[in-house]
Formats: sequence, C-alpha cells, structure tokens
Amino acid sequence: MKVLYFGTYDRAAPRNSQVMSCLRGVGVEVIERHREVWGVQNWSLGLRQMSRVLKAERSLARDEEREADVVLVGYPGHFDLRAARRIARGRPIVFNPLISLHDTLVGDRQRFRPRSPAAWILQIVDRGAFRSADLVVADTEAHAWFFRRAFGLREDRVDVALVGAEEALFRPGWQPPEPFHVLFVGKLIPLHGLDTILAAATLLPDIPFRVVGDGQLSPLLEGRPDNVEHVQWIPYPELPTAYQRAGCALGIFDTGSKASRVIPNKVFQGLACGRPVITADTPAARELLTDGVDALLVAPGDPAALAEAIRQVADEDGLAGRLAEAGRATYEARASEAVLGARWKELLERIVAAG
Repeated sequence: MKVLYFGTYDRAAPRNSQVMSCLRGVGVEVIERHREVWGVQNWSLGLRQMSRVLKAERSLARDEEREADVVLVGYPGHFDLRAARRIARGRPIVFNPLISLHDTLVGDRQRFRPRSPAAWILQIVDRGAFRSADLVVADTEAHAWFFRRAFGLREDRVDVALVGAEEALFRPGWQPPEPFHVLFVGKLIPLHGLDTILAAATLLPDIPFRVVGDGQLSPLLEGRPDNVEHVQWIPYPELPTAYQRAGCALGIFDTGSKASRVIPNKVFQGLACGRPVITADTPAARELLTDGVDALLVAPGDPAALAEAIRQVADEDGLAGRLAEAGRATYEARASEAVLGARWKELLERIVAAG
C-alpha cells in the first residue's frame, strides 16, 4: 500500500510523526506532500496568515501523485480538504484531525469570542473538512462520538486510533537516582489544568514539582509555590530523559468538555518511559487506563485528590514500581507503534477496498 500524507500539517506534531512512523513500521510506503504554514501551531486567522494558507492550498492542488492508494490529510489539515479532493481524483481521503478548530480555539483556549467572525469561519471550515473526508480518524472513542454529533457524520465515517508515543525516543531507561519529583510537560493551555496542579503543589510543600512548557497560562506561574520549578523549554529529544528521572508524570486535569474526550501526548509518553502516571478520571482516560492498576485517576479540577494521589506514589512502598510496570504493559498492548501501525493499516485498507 502507498499513502500520500498531504497538507499543511505540522510536521513537529507527534500525531503526524507518530502516524507516519507507525505506517512505515508495518511496511506501508508513505509519501509526503507538505507546505509549511502554521509553524509552532500559529493559530492566527489574520489576513496575512490566511493569504499564506490560500497560497499553500493552490500549490498543493497542483501536486500530482498518481500511484498512491489513499490520501491522508494530517493535523491540522482542516483547510486542506478541498485541495486534497482535487488531487485525489476519486481515491479515498482520510482525515487525521486530532481536534475541531472551533472546539479548541473558541471553546477550550477562548482565543476568539463565540459570536465573532473568526468563530463563524472556524465553524464553516470544521464542517466542510469533516464532511469532505471519506473517513475521519479520531484519537479516542469519546472524541469520535463528539465528531459524529457535531458534524452529522454517519457511524461508519468515523473510526479511532490512539495517539501513542515515538518509540525511537520514548522508552524506559536507567537514569541516576534523584529525589522524588513530579513532572508536568505541555503547552500551558486551559485543557491541562495548570491551576489544579499548582494548587496541589501548595498542599505538598515537601515534594518538588517541575513544570516544563510555556503558553497562554504562563502568568499563573508568576506566583507559584516555592517547590515548583518552571522550565520554559526542553529540546524534544531530551524529553525522555526528563520523564525517566521523574518520580511520576502528570496528565491533564481541566474540567472542560474537551478534556474529557482526549488522552494527551504526555500520558502516552509517560507510560512509554515506564513512569507512574496520574491524570484526570475521564471517559477518554478510562478507554485506556484502569485506576489503581496502570495509573492513578483523580477527579478533574480537584487539587486535594491530585495531591493525595501524588503522596501515595511518593510514600507507598512499591506502588510506583507496580504502576510503572503495569502502565508500560498497557502501552505495549494498546498504544505501541506495532499495534497502532497495524490499526492504521487496517483502517486504510478498509477504506481503499470500499472505494
């Protein structure tokens, strides 16, 4: 099978690099047709950025690749579906969206007001993109349900493949022993529940916390507790070492609806590195994890519950090791590159056969 990975997708986003790596790992030939537009997820919708998008779409629409069996539009390729349809020439189109633009930028990050022109444009772009694809691949069952309901898609037009982690980087490894500390890695956006993490740190003054990342909610860190270290940036290849040295890794803790539908990269990365993971108890998390077995799941937005879980991992004899071992086993069984490669190949072969 030959797949054309197509669009203005973010090459640095794990969802894209992981899918391509998984497919190549199971013998699928992946060709890229890419134009850089968004940079580090530059979500500007100003005239200059929209001009760049239109120029990229015109260029992409001229690209020819007649041998590919299927066109796979990467994340965030919401503006790319029209160009994909032109170059597909009747071949099936699969969309790997990861998110709804309106849900993320209006609902979660609140970058645009709900009744603003930008929000209206995002609704139109979302609807057109999701309804143009022959198959939409969501990252969780909860997200698949949301996509079907939000865009009026039939059951068979949406399927699921988990995110996983890049195994060339994220794997268990020995590191020099360090004092127990809590690690959070991620863009500082509402989805992650940074306020809950900082409040939990206040309840645990004797346990060090390390927050790695920058973003919308960075001002919350200006008055952070003394036991919270803030590191704005770590080179991506060095992130596995940060996980391997941590006593436990945190997921997300926001109470919003989007947080209930996603399993973030950081959870898969922590599991892949063999670290105990603590994250919010949500429908999406329950699709992969079992509380007390391969992770600790706590009520979203509850600093006391998060602090109690961290204290358990730090103090309870043997708990960290049991969680880490079971979490790594869950990763290997459900989210390894071999498992996800086979899953993506199955989905693509099915849509090609149906078309």
